[in-house]
Amino acid sequence: MSPTQSSLKLSLEKFLELPETKPASEYINGQIYPKPMPKGKHSRLQTYLAAEINRVSESQQLASAFTELRCTFGGRSVVPDIAAFSWQRIPIDTAGEIENTFNIPPDWTIEILSPEQSSVRVIDNILFCLNHGTELGWLIDPQERLVVIFRPGKQPEIRQDEDELSVLSLLSNFQISVSVIFGWLSLT
Repeated sequence: MSPTQSSLKLSLEKFLELPETKPASEYINGQIYPKPMPKGKHSRLQTYLAAEINRVSESQQLASAFTELRCTFGGRSVVPDIAAFSWQRIPIDTAGEIENTFNIPPDWTIEILSPEQSSVRVIDNILFCLNHGTELGWLIDPQERLVVIFRPGKQPEIRQDEDELSVLSLLSNFQISVSVIFGWLSLT
């Protein structure tokens, strides 16, 4: 994935004034990077995982997961596949509704690697989030059938098969394994 403007740097403010694209584009170090269009496996995993996080967390007002939500902070504007926020950190407008603009890092950032996507760029975004206050990052690789877990100041951990996955600390009642996640890809 190469930037759409290779020689001309754009300010974050100018980027945010541009119309949204489908699929979304991200702003990193003055450059615009289009995200790849999600395909079947990516879409299925994203839909099911966000729904499962919300099923466990929203009824108790612990957290909420958002898909393809633009998060602008620290001079970047990124669009994680899933961004989860603890309930008290979700921006609320004067009407008591969820804000449209999230100028904070997620508590949990989840990326699902697409075949044509640069794993280095995705990992860079996860690490950027961690360096700005994100508690947990996941990189889900459907091709390799594994999940890489990232935490601030720690080495990444690779999980596969029946391994249980680390989740947000405030979701102590949520347990999920790698095999459950990739089981969602089967229609049998």
